Amino acid sequence: MRIPVGRRGDGRPLLTSPWWRGAAAVAAGALPALAFPAPSLWWWAYVALVPWMLLIRTAPTGRRAVLDGWLGGLGFMLAVHHWLMPSLHVFILLLAALLGLLWAPWGPLVRRMLAGTPSRARAAGALVVVPSGWLMVELVRSWEGLGGPWGLLGASQWQVSPALRVASLGGVWLVTLLVVAVNTAVTLLVSVRSLRTTAVAGLAVCAVAIGAAAWWAQAPQPTGHVRVAVVQPGVINGVGGAERRFARGVELTRELAGREDVDLVVWGESSVGADLTARPEYTRRLAALSRDVGAEVLVNVDARRSDRPGIHKSSVLVGPEGTTGDRYDKMRLVPFGEYIPFRSVLGWATSVGKAAAEDRRRGDGPVVMTVGERGLRLGPLVCFESAFPDMSRHLAGEGAQVLVAQSATSTFQDSWAPGQHASLAALRAAETGRPMVHATLTGVSAVYGPDGGRVGSPLGTEASTAAVYEVPLAGGTTPYVRFGDWPVYGALAVLAALGALEGVRAVRRRSAPGTPVPPAHTARGSRVRPGR
Repeated sequence: MRIPVGRRGDGRPLLTSPWWRGAAAVAAGALPALAFPAPSLWWWAYVALVPWMLLIRTAPTGRRAVLDGWLGGLGFMLAVHHWLMPSLHVFILLLAALLGLLWAPWGPLVRRMLAGTPSRARAAGALVVVPSGWLMVELVRSWEGLGGPWGLLGASQWQVSPALRVASLGGVWLVTLLVVAVNTAVTLLVSVRSLRTTAVAGLAVCAVAIGAAAWWAQAPQPTGHVRVAVVQPGVINGVGGAERRFARGVELTRELAGREDVDLVVWGESSVGADLTARPEYTRRLAALSRDVGAEVLVNVDARRSDRPGIHKSSVLVGPEGTTGDRYDKMRLVPFGEYIPFRSVLGWATSVGKAAAEDRRRGDGPVVMTVGERGLRLGPLVCFESAFPDMSRHLAGEGAQVLVAQSATSTFQDSWAPGQHASLAALRAAETGRPMVHATLTGVSAVYGPDGGRVGSPLGTEASTAAVYEVPLAGGTTPYVRFGDWPVYGALAVLAALGALEGVRAVRRRSAPGTPVPPAHTARGSRVRPGR
């Protein structure tokens, strides 16, 4: 099957032009972004890579496949992170181009497995190899220095119950593998007529795997519930914004007193703009709120610490008598938003966008807090830390019963970012078998149960209110918490086996009888044929 590519004015196919082909690669790479919020076309993820892979498989050379992979990766990063444009301006093009290079090796890998008319064995291998290659790209770009794991393909399935069960087995990584495997099978189905049976068999295997995971992975067993109040003050900017935001948080929390029975009150990221030790009146007001409501209050302080140098973002628990001593300092910072990597080289980014004027300081390690008389174990995360599967997994392994992410996305209020960020909590809940509360200053705030299903109604970006959620608790340990990132190691093993196989084949080709031997060169430059 040939890709319909259209014709130029001279009658030649459009995609024979490097420029047209490059534009097609960028456009094809951007298509998967529609699977994430706000469009949330979860089903689109299972075919979104097909145009990109169809293009790569027709690459005339390995170098062209490298370029198709890079340009498609550029398109993907631009589309998934387009909401950063108002902050980073033209700098986002440079970042997308650099991160897009991660897909450069994936291009020739796709071409190697899918080009021409593959044998049935090679087609079957492609269903494992191509997803493994994609997963390595996701793994590398998940390093926080490269922006973190935002836009992982498996995260597009945050509202699909069977996929969430798969996540409880192998995390978002296993979901990604299955999604890319389906894309690979569909690519074979539409491009190679003789391999349709193999492609359909591959799709059937993926469907059975998802169904088996949904059946075999037991739903978390309920062990009770807690009532958690989420306080979302809404957009408050301008002069005195931090003070007015704090006052609005106090007002909304006080409305809960005598009206709602709660076990914990959660404020969003940067809800307190001053160190509580340096501003004891803040501590007194929060302690009074805790007494009035009958629950401890988890706030987030974005300020210079009085006992340490630099600015920290800290989750601080406040009870009726003041701060309880439980404090978590954010460990993984947002590149350019909270610090500038290699500031001596890239510091100019502050002049072209809203990059951090001063680097925030990192915390020392994760913390599990103990809340209230019932001893609820709480695992706090701050902002985009909820995108990292390993952090929530560690907290669950340390005994956290409830995960909490305190966030603020007001800079991107009218974009896809707030919805995308909130959706990540569903994955983290399903992976760990622990409920997760995603509390923000300006929306979207949401709560998910231990199975990743939504609890109650989310608070949108237009809301300024406090809402109480009946949060189910669960016991037990999911396979993902117990065994960790085993799909990543499996993918590494697949690629290592492919590399070994290709190496053996190369040796055999060189040692095969009748292989032409290149002529030798004498010292004077004349050539001597072997045997003469």
